[in-house]
Amino acid sequence: MAHKWYIVHTYSGFENKVKASLEERIKQRGMEDFFSKIIVPTEKVVEIVKGERKTSSRKVYPGYILVRMELNKDTWHLVQDTPKVTGFVGGQHDPVPLPDAEAEKIIRHMEEMSQKPVPKYRFEKGDKVIVTDGPFANFSGIIDEVKPEKGKVRVLVSIFGRSTPIELEFGHVHKAG
Repeated sequence: MAHKWYIVHTYSGFENKVKASLEERIKQRGMEDFFSKIIVPTEKVVEIVKGERKTSSRKVYPGYILVRMELNKDTWHLVQDTPKVTGFVGGQHDPVPLPDAEAEKIIRHMEEMSQKPVPKYRFEKGDKVIVTDGPFANFSGIIDEVKPEKGKVRVLVSIFGRSTPIELEFGHVHKAG
């Protein structure tokens, strides 16, 4: 029987722990031949914090991992009985495999994102935002200009009834409603 991709639902925030635990359990039981790959889909994101560029990773599908495996009674139980796993997606007892093309699309997206990180925050001119930090905290305004290379936005806030532009870091504002 060939290895196929399956989506496994985990507790959100425990995806990497489930992956490590599953790999350990596979090794302990000598079942390496039945499993070929376990992936936590992530993408790299860039944010500017205090003028410094920081890269981190963000889970693309929080609460899910991809497992390439041969499905049988033993492998199903091994995955199902791993702590923090809530089950397979697509049928609890007879899960439907993810088509290879879909899995390859997710993997290709991950590879592209590792080469070209995306901004953590996506703002556009006209977005309504609330200032979260600094002397204008709790003011609301509208984005007038986005400066992605600097990680800054120019926001028009109303001060004494006049529209006043202020420049803020991405991390100092969040989209309103």
